[in-house]
Amino acid sequence: MKKKILATALSIAIFGTAAKAGPVSEFENQFRQMYGSYHAALFKTNSGQKDPSQAAVDELQAKWKAIAGTYGAAPPPQYVDDSAWPATIAAISGEIEKAGQEIAAGKLAEAHETLEAVRDEVGRLHERNNIETFSDRMNAYHARMEHVLDLGADADMKAFLENAAVLAFLADDLLAAPPSEAAGSAEYDQLAGAFRQSVEAFVGAARAGDPAAVKAAVGNLKAPYSKFFLKFG
Repeated sequence: MKKKILATALSIAIFGTAAKAGPVSEFENQFRQMYGSYHAALFKTNSGQKDPSQAAVDELQAKWKAIAGTYGAAPPPQYVDDSAWPATIAAISGEIEKAGQEIAAGKLAEAHETLEAVRDEVGRLHERNNIETFSDRMNAYHARMEHVLDLGADADMKAFLENAAVLAFLADDLLAAPPSEAAGSAEYDQLAGAFRQSVEAFVGAARAGDPAAVKAAVGNLKAPYSKFFLKFG
């Protein structure tokens, strides 16, 4: 619990609405902008469109190279003691480069999978350094949601009920600490509301034990999450 409180406090300090200028916030602001391009690259490579995918990954690569060039050999204060920092920088650089090559070869599905590895690298980076961000919580929800989507229509209703409870917990945890750009954003409120409704519909269907309703609710989980993730994740 203490670790959770510390991580949340650090997340607020880094991503708070009144973040002060300094080496920590300067890096995090630049990283957040890069991560927005990363979301777009994930979305485009999953859409099956080659040219938009290439443009999105080119933009991502340019922003990542700027970060790696500035901080690769001189990490910001929050990562200065992380011995794995150079390996993380190299791994992400390699994954983005590989994704670009795969897109050029018309292998969009492979490029999407390659880009997914970037999210894992960032998650491990944060975990090692006791940092928890809004994106980390979105990723935790995503991992469980994918598990639910993989259950299949023939899964035991108890499995859906148990997973509905987990998704509800993760959604509440996610929405309890919005990112700084959510302040005063009607778009955030709209997307967060649709996301919450999709989870509540799944929980209600699982509690009712109605297979048809569960199937429909599971089918409606991904779209609200994807739209929310693309804009604010």
